[in-house]
Amino acid sequence: MNTDKEIREKLLQYIIEATFTDEINDDTLLFEEGLFDSMGLLYLIDFIRDNFHIDIKDNELLLENFASVKSIVVFVNRKLKSQSTKKLVTCYK
Repeated sequence: MNTDKEIREKLLQYIIEATFTDEINDDTLLFEEGLFDSMGLLYLIDFIRDNFHIDIKDNELLLENFASVKSIVVFVNRKLKSQSTKKLVTCYK
């Protein structure tokens, strides 16, 4: 299971490698500060899908979910919890 710290560390590592910057913290606004653009968002989504095994729907592609490392961690955790709840419900049917 992924903890907030593990999710955060994976995201930070990816963002540092993708943007060639190490001056980033949990509240850095990734799009407003020019670290990511629309193509960067697509790569970020692929990274999240591949590393956390979550499905991201079109209606979830909101700035509030991807604005900063902090908001992405919250989003990923919410999706992971939702998926684990669905698996439990399915198992008990």
